[in-house]
This record gives sequence, C-alpha cells and structure tokens, in this order.
Amino acid sequence: MPFYEYVCQKCTHPFEELVYGDERPACPKCKAVEVEKVLSVFAVGRAGGSAPAMECGAGACGMGGMGGMGGCGMGGGGCGMN
Repeated sequence: MPFYEYVCQKCTHPFEELVYGDERPACPKCKAVEVEKVLSVFAVGRAGGSAPAMECGAGACGMGGMGGMGGCGMGGGGCGMN
C-alpha cells in the first residue's frame, strides 16, 4: 500500500497517508474530506557529498503557494524553475 501526499482544500494542511485502493483520506488536522493528491518530492543523493538545497520561489512558476510546501509544492527544484 503506497503513501500519498495530500493537501487539505479546507485548511491547506499538507499530510501523507497510507492509502488502500481507491480510499480518500480525511485531513488529520480538520477532518475534512476535501483533499487533493499532490506530487511527491524526493531527494536524490550523490557520492562524495551533497548538492545544495534548491526551492521554488513563491509563485515563480505561476502555481502560487500550497500551504507552505514551497512556492509551487515542488520544493527541491522539482518544477524546473531553478
């Protein structure tokens, strides 16, 4: 069963949830069921050190803020804007 990342549409709280089948989780903060699945961001290491952290600027890609998840929710350069 995979973990998915969600953002609550009511309170904008980002959270992860272990989901079974087509189940739709409720927000753990406000219990709302109006949640949106977002793309997961993962880190990739390299041998001999680490790359500097990069993050989208607030609204740099036109996506706006997503509840403190980096400008577009794709922190770490995931949106290709940096």
